[in-house]
Amino acid sequence: MPFSLLKAIKSTHRNPVNRILHIIGIPIYVTGIMLILDYFLALHTNPVTGIALWSIAICLFLTGHKIEGNLRAMTLIIIFKYLKSRKVVLASR
Repeated sequence: MPFSLLKAIKSTHRNPVNRILHIIGIPIYVTGIMLILDYFLALHTNPVTGIALWSIAICLFLTGHKIEGNLRAMTLIIIFKYLKSRKVVLASR
């Protein structure tokens, strides 16, 4: 049975509190990443603020998954599993 990334993400984000924490964390995460990238593009942003925002977002994501009881099912881990399964499928062709 092939690994479905969308099904895996949906099944690990069922708890409403986890979803709310992710909805709050995603814009914070993106803003943090953008501030960090802007610093390296010489746009004179403060990378410390970006790192702080990024860290806060990660804490929100971890808290949501801890509440749901699936801390080992973070999206990054799911993506690695998906890529690994794709590699196995491609290698078997």
